[in-house]
Amino acid sequence: MRSSRVQRWAGPPPTTAATRHPAPRSKSPAEALARHCGPEPIVADAAVWWGPLLCRLGRVAVLAAILVCLPAPGTAAEAALPQGVWLIDGKVAVEIFDCERLLCGRILWLRIPRDPQGKFVTDKKNPDPALRERRLCGLTILWGLRSTGPDRWGDGWLYNPDDGRTYSISAKLESPDVIAARIYVGFPLFGETKTLLRVVHGTSGGWC
Repeated sequence: MRSSRVQRWAGPPPTTAATRHPAPRSKSPAEALARHCGPEPIVADAAVWWGPLLCRLGRVAVLAAILVCLPAPGTAAEAALPQGVWLIDGKVAVEIFDCERLLCGRILWLRIPRDPQGKFVTDKKNPDPALRERRLCGLTILWGLRSTGPDRWGDGWLYNPDDGRTYSISAKLESPDVIAARIYVGFPLFGETKTLLRVVHGTSGGWC
């Protein structure tokens, strides 16, 4: 009589950490992107699938390149610096010059260059006693004016030897030979407008 083998059931296989907590299935690139950007496209062709994304990235790159090439505000239409000699109130002439892309100005002519004793006038009203003996002729009294638009400058400073005070100043080139300067403390509204007229450097008395 042939004996038959009976396979006995040994029970379920032992559980392990891997079977209790199986490792998560890695997502395909399409599934990962669909989680953030919407459902996966029906088209399975990779070139077609990536096409729209690459197009969007291309548009962004072109826009960024255009923005980089655009000129910064206040530089595209800057006018030439109004260099030359400018007369203020018929009392003093200031030579305006370029100082590191800013406007500066120094005294180049004085209607009264000497005091009654025949000495050159000095900065006698300067709040710093150590500077009161320096000559006004050749003294830089205007500095820091930067371009704020076509034919306009602002954020500058003007030292007035008549009272020893320093004021804020802005300027506008009204014509090739006329500058309107706003001189103020705090706010332009509470200031005074001075007209500067272009003059030719002369050789008469008073020129530095």
